[in-house]
Amino acid sequence: MAENIHDVQIDPRNLNILISVNGKLTPRAEAMVSVFDSGFILGDGVWEGLRMVKGGVPFLREHIERLYEGAKAIFMDIGLRPEELVKCLFDCLDANGMEDGVHIRLMVTRGVKATPYQDPRVTIGKPTIVIIPEYKTPNPEKSEKGLLLHTVNVRRGYPDVQDQKLNSHSKLNCITACIQAANAGADEALMLDPHGFVATCNSTHFFIVRRGELWTSTGQYCIPGITRGNMIRLAKELGIPVFEKPFSLYDVYGADEAFVTGTFAGLIPVRIIDGRPVRNPLSTEDWSGAGPISRRLSAAYKELCVKDARRSL
Repeated sequence: MAENIHDVQIDPRNLNILISVNGKLTPRAEAMVSVFDSGFILGDGVWEGLRMVKGGVPFLREHIERLYEGAKAIFMDIGLRPEELVKCLFDCLDANGMEDGVHIRLMVTRGVKATPYQDPRVTIGKPTIVIIPEYKTPNPEKSEKGLLLHTVNVRRGYPDVQDQKLNSHSKLNCITACIQAANAGADEALMLDPHGFVATCNSTHFFIVRRGELWTSTGQYCIPGITRGNMIRLAKELGIPVFEKPFSLYDVYGADEAFVTGTFAGLIPVRIIDGRPVRNPLSTEDWSGAGPISRRLSAAYKELCVKDARRSL
């Protein structure tokens, strides 16, 4: 049976981690927020997923910039300068003695409300800032076996309904897509845009390789992925033709290679999409692992993560 991308071995060290709640370090079992918190009541907030690599966080500036850009878009004042938030982040990581192999969820909500109601004007106090670091690394079997994707009928919508570029706590469309894919026995959902072109997956970004070219969506119906952007940049540096363009499932089914990207797992190859094996239409060979372009990009991305890991903006 297919499993999710975050299917990992439970690390016993995580049972005793300290979680930062508004700057206060609290044992995991005791960390909590109010039932009147905007994030709990309405999903009103923004978040980032980050990784710790060799003592630093790769692409730290890009992650923090995206967080503040999202907060600005929903008219939310985070309440800390970016440098102060970064200090809170590393205070938490250092208090846990963490250096490598760590996944971090950094969440900011509008804060506690006087009553359960959507109007931001009933919010009292400062925003709620939570930092959860965990020892968490991708399951290597995912890269070895490849993912199964299933195209769902849940669409990535127009920006005048809810802009898909916003990395908000409101993720119900992605959750329902994920459920539909899981019920179909897939690892991840492939989601289309309102026009029927391929947009992205429910929790990752999607790429195909066709006849030596790397294709991904226009980016108009997905969050501005940091790993996605780095893959595009690395492809250009490696001399791989890369295109951000509309394309359909027809193009996907005829692709030579396919993979998904994300902060947690980097690049993971895709083996089957809607029951169709990922391979050149003229090939009858069984899937034997990531293709040559996928392998080159994955290796280059891992090197870039180590090179870019930093502790300050």
